[in-house]
Amino acid sequence: MKIKFCYISIGFSVAVVLSFFSCVGGEEKAEQQFLSDKHPSLVLTAAGVADIKANLGKAPLFDQTLEAVITEVDSEITNGIEVPVPKDLAGGYTHERHKSNFFIIKKAGVLFQITGDEKYAIYVRDMLLAYAEMWPTIGKHPAERSYARGKIFWQCLNDANWLVYASQGYDCIYDWLDEATSEKLNKELFRPYAEYISIENPQFFNRIHNHSTWGNAAVGMIGLVMEDEELINWALYGLDIQVPGDIIKDNDGGDIQLDGQKEAGFLAQIDHSFSPDGYYTEGPYYQRYAMYPFLIFAQALANKKPELKILEYRNGLLIKAIYALINQTNSAGEFFPINDSQKGMSLASRELVNAVSMAYAFGGNDPGLLSIVEEQGRVPLNNTGMASAKGIAEGKAQKFEYKSLELTDGADGDEGAIGIIRSQDVTLVMKYAKHGMGHGHFDRLGFLLYDETGEVIQDYGAARWVNIEHKDGGGYLKENHSWAKETVAHNTLVVDKDSHFDGKVKPADKTSGTPYYFLGGDSVQIVSAKELNAYEKVGMQRTMAVVSINELENPLVIDMFSVQAPEGTRYDLPLYYMGEFMSSNQEFKTNNDLTPLGNNDGYQHLWAEAQTDLEGDLFRMTWFNKKRFYTVSSVVEAGDQVILTRIGANDPNFNLRRDPGMIHRRTGGSTLFASLYEIHGEYDYAAERPINSFTSVAKLEVLHQSASYVVVGFTLKTGENYQFAFSLADSSEASKHGVKTSEGLLEWKGIYDFKKYD
Repeated sequence: MKIKFCYISIGFSVAVVLSFFSCVGGEEKAEQQFLSDKHPSLVLTAAGVADIKANLGKAPLFDQTLEAVITEVDSEITNGIEVPVPKDLAGGYTHERHKSNFFIIKKAGVLFQITGDEKYAIYVRDMLLAYAEMWPTIGKHPAERSYARGKIFWQCLNDANWLVYASQGYDCIYDWLDEATSEKLNKELFRPYAEYISIENPQFFNRIHNHSTWGNAAVGMIGLVMEDEELINWALYGLDIQVPGDIIKDNDGGDIQLDGQKEAGFLAQIDHSFSPDGYYTEGPYYQRYAMYPFLIFAQALANKKPELKILEYRNGLLIKAIYALINQTNSAGEFFPINDSQKGMSLASRELVNAVSMAYAFGGNDPGLLSIVEEQGRVPLNNTGMASAKGIAEGKAQKFEYKSLELTDGADGDEGAIGIIRSQDVTLVMKYAKHGMGHGHFDRLGFLLYDETGEVIQDYGAARWVNIEHKDGGGYLKENHSWAKETVAHNTLVVDKDSHFDGKVKPADKTSGTPYYFLGGDSVQIVSAKELNAYEKVGMQRTMAVVSINELENPLVIDMFSVQAPEGTRYDLPLYYMGEFMSSNQEFKTNNDLTPLGNNDGYQHLWAEAQTDLEGDLFRMTWFNKKRFYTVSSVVEAGDQVILTRIGANDPNFNLRRDPGMIHRRTGGSTLFASLYEIHGEYDYAAERPINSFTSVAKLEVLHQSASYVVVGFTLKTGENYQFAFSLADSSEASKHGVKTSEGLLEWKGIYDFKKYD
C-alpha cells in the first residue's frame, strides 16, 4: 500500500508573509480564524506566534531560516504525500521517507501558524490521516534485529522520533481541524501509537536510556496535545507495571535487565542521566541526540504545566547540559568522540540548533551563545529562535569563551569525570568517567589531543556508518564490539592483553574512575585521575599536564602514567596518531608477512606492521598531518618494545578505517610510562618548505618514581632544563613534599612543582 496525494505548490516568502499581515486587520483576522488560546501550546503558543509575526523582517537569520523552510515544505507539497508500507532498515527508502515525513509534518504546522496559509494545515491533516489509515493495517516492522521493534520503523526509537515531531505539527493545526477529524486522529492514530511505544514495549519505554527519553517525550507531548493525563503521567513518571525480569540484547548487543530499573519516566531520566554539571553518562554524541526530546518536552511542559517548573528542575540542569555539550567540542565545533559516537557530529546538528537558541532564551541571554548561533547559520522557527536572531541583529553576539573545566559524572557528581584542558589552540581531553552503559567503551584514563587543525591523537569513536545502508543497514557493526569498544582501541593502558573489566559492561558500570586533581586556566594546567578497578591487583593513575614554555611555539603535553602491579605484568600503551610516520630515533623491522597482534580483545584487528626493541634512554617518533609536525618522546626501560600497528586485520568487509597507531610494550612490576607530546613547525606546500620540522626536546628522563611521587625532567635542544614533580598520594595544596632525585633533594609545597632549573 502506498498512499499518495498531489498538491499544487504556491510560492510563499517572508516578504509575502509581511505583506499579508500588513493589511488592515489582517493579523487579527488570521488569529481569530485559525488560532485560539488553547492551541498551539507545546513549543509554539498563540502569544508566541503573535510575537514572531510582529518581528518578521527585523531578524534576518530568522527570516532566512523561514525562507528556506518555506521552500523545502512547498517542494514536498508539490511532490505529494507518500506513506509507504514499512520495509527498510535505516538508510533504506521507506525508512528515509517516513523520517522525512515527520520533519515536514512539524515544519508545515509551524508554517501554518506563522503564515496563516491553510495549504500547510491541509497538508499536515492529510498526511496524518494517511498514517491513521495505515496504522491499524501494519504489524511490527518486518526487520527483526531490534530489542523493541517499531511499526513504522525498525525500532521503537524511530517511532518515538516520529511522534515527537508529528505531535508538534498536530498541535499547530489542532484548533483548525473539525472535531470529527481530531477525534479520529486521537482515537485511531495517536492514542494507539502512544500505547504501542509505552505499555506494549515497556523494555523500550521504562528504563534510563536515550531511547527511553525519546519514548517518554513522544508519549508526553502527544498527551499534552490531546490533554490525556494518563499518557502525560506515563511520560513523567514511567509505567506502574511489573516488567518481566528477562535479560535481552539491545540493538548494539549489550545486555538489558528488564526489571532492573526501579525508576523510570522523564523526571527520572533527568535525575539519573546527568551529573550536576550537565554531563550525560552515555557521552556527548548520545547527549546531543537525547537533548532534543529533553528540551522540546521541557518547553512543552513549561507552557502546559508550569507548576512543574521543569526548567528550574535540579538547579536548571537542562540548560547546564547545553553548556556541557558546547564545551565538549573541538575547534571545529565537533563533539569529542567519547564512547559510541560518529565522528563529525557537531554543533551544526539540528538538535544543537534548537538547544543553543533555547539556552540563550531561557538561560539569561548569554551573548557568547549568539556567536555559535551565527556559525550554525539557522535558528529554530519558534520563540527561542526569534530571540537569538533578534540578539544577533541587534549586535549583541560575542565570541563564546571555551575554558578548561572538569565535568563530573553521576547523578550526584561523584562517579568520575572528564577533564578538558584548553591552552592556546591545544585541547586535551582525559576520560575517567562512568562506563556509559551499553554505549560505553573500556577506556578508563584514555585521552584525546587536538590542535587548530583537528585531531592530533584520536579516539576511534564507534564502528558504524550511520544511515548508510551499505554497512549493515546503517546500524552498529559487529566490529563495534570486537574493536571500537575494546581497550586496545584507545590511548590507555592494556594489562596482559585484556580489556578493562574483561570487556564486560555490568562490572564496568558499577564503578568509575576517581578524579584526583584538576587545575585549569594558567600556564600550567593539570588533570590527574586514578583507576583501581579495571584489573585485579592493578592500580593506575594518569597525570597529564599542558605547560606553556617560552622556548616552544605551542604548549607541551606531559604524560605520566603510573602503574602499581605485580612483577611479570605485561603492559601495552597504545597511541593512535593522525597522519603519516616521518621518522624515529629507533630502527624498525618491517613485517612483509602481516599477522594480527592477537586473537581477541581487539588485538585481532591490529596488523603488526613493524617493531623494534628499544635502545638507549629515549624513544622518539615524529609524524605529519595537515601541515603540522608532531613528536612523541618517551622514556625507555630495559626490554621495552614499540610496535607500529594499523587497524584492519580480520576485517573482510572493510568496515574499519585503516588508521595507524603504535604500542609501547613493557613487562615488569610497578612502573611509570613518561612521555612528552610536542606540536611544532609547519609545511608550506606552495613553497615546498618545511619549518621547524624536528622536535625541540633533546632529553627526557624519570628522576623519581614511587607509589607516592613521580618526577620527570627534560632538556630542550637550546639547553634549557625543566622539571615536573607531582604528588600521587596527597593532593593538599598546603602539604610540603621532599623526594630524592638524581639531581639531588627536591622540595616543594602543594601537589605539583614545575620549574626551570640550571
